[in-house]
Amino acid sequence: MTDSAGFGGLAAHYSRFRVSERLLLSGHSHQAWPDVAMDGLTEAFEDAARDVDRKWDAAFAKADEVRAGFRRFLHDPRADLALGASTHDLVIRLLSAFDLQARPKLVTTDGEFHTLRRQLARLGEAGVEIVRVPASPVETLAERLAAEVDDRTSAVFVSHVLFETSRIVPGLEFLADACLRSPAELVVDAYHALGVVPFAVHDLGLTNAWVLGGGYKYLQLGEGNCFLRMPAHAQEMRPVVTGWYAEFGELADERRPDAVVYAHGAARFAGATYDPTSNYRGARVVRFFEEHDLTPDSLRQQSLHQVGLLARSFDALSLPDAVATRDRDAAPAEFGGFLSLRCKDAAGLQAALSARGVQTDSRGEYLRFGPAPYLSDAQLETAMAHLGEVAG
Repeated sequence: MTDSAGFGGLAAHYSRFRVSERLLLSGHSHQAWPDVAMDGLTEAFEDAARDVDRKWDAAFAKADEVRAGFRRFLHDPRADLALGASTHDLVIRLLSAFDLQARPKLVTTDGEFHTLRRQLARLGEAGVEIVRVPASPVETLAERLAAEVDDRTSAVFVSHVLFETSRIVPGLEFLADACLRSPAELVVDAYHALGVVPFAVHDLGLTNAWVLGGGYKYLQLGEGNCFLRMPAHAQEMRPVVTGWYAEFGELADERRPDAVVYAHGAARFAGATYDPTSNYRGARVVRFFEEHDLTPDSLRQQSLHQVGLLARSFDALSLPDAVATRDRDAAPAEFGGFLSLRCKDAAGLQAALSARGVQTDSRGEYLRFGPAPYLSDAQLETAMAHLGEVAG
C-alpha cells in the first residue's frame, strides 16, 4: 500500500509543502495541502476581482462543495451542516441555544480539546455547573457519562477520538439513548476521527446528536472549514448568538425591529459576513480527494498501516518505560490516526526531534506522531529512529 512516494504516489501532488523532503509527523494536527489548494486561493481572488459584491453566489457554491465533502465522511448524504471558521465559533452559537437557566448542567470529560475545555471552564466560573468525567478508562466512558445525565442537564460533550491518547470512545449509541430519554443534547466532536476513522453518523446511533468537526487536520482543507451537523430537532431552537446570515433569505421581507426570525435548516445557526477564501481552497481539496479515491475506508486502511508501523518501530527501540511508553492493552482498531507516547519529558523530546527536522507535537505528558498518506514507510522509520537517538 505504501511506496517511496507514499500512498498511491501522492507525494508528488504536495510539492509546495515538500513532503518528500521533510519528516512531517504532525499530521493529526495540520496535514500538508495538495498543490491544487493554491488554485482555490487564486480562484477566490479572481472571482472577487471580476464580480466584486456579486461574488457571493460563487462563494456559496464553494461552501456547498465543502459541505458535500463533509457529508461523505459522515456517511450522511442529507446532513444539515452549518459552517464556521472554527469549532469554537459553532460551539458558542450552539451553547447560546440552550436554556442554561432551566437546565444549568453540562457534562463532559477531562480529555476534551482545549477549545471546549477552556470555554466550559469559563462557563463554570460564571455559574454553570460543569461535570467532568475522567476519560480513563475509555471502555466505560460512555456509560459513566450517561450516569451523570439528569433532568438538569442541557448537554453532554464528548470526543469520538481523544486528542491526547488517540483512543476511540466506544458505546456512543448507549450515551445517545440516555440523552434522548433525558432529554439532553449530545454533542460529539469528530475532529480527530474524520479522515482516519470511519464515522457513520447513523450506524453509530447518533442520528439525534450534534456533530462537530473540521478539515484542518486529516482532511487537508486548511483553516476556516469547520461544521456543525444538526439533528432534525435543531429547527426548534433559537440561538441567542446569531448573525444576519440566519435570515439571509428573508432580508427582502417586511421586518419589525423587535422580531428575530430564523431561516430553515442549517442557516438557523449561521453567522455573518465571512472570508470565503477558505471554502475555495477546501472545495479544490474535496475534489482532489475524490479524484484520488481518498475515501473513509482507504484512508483508514492507510492510517492503520502507518500507525502500526510507527508502533512496531517504537517497540524495536526498547526504550525504558520511564522514558517513553505506549498503550499496548488495546487493539490497533481501537486507536485513531496517530501514535501517542506517554513520556517523562514529552516537550523536551519534541524539541529535540524538531532540532533534527522531525515535526511532532506534545500535549502534556503525551508525545504524538501523526503520519499522513503522502509519507513513505522509510520516512516513518527514519523519524522513529531519531526518537531512539534523542531519547537513548
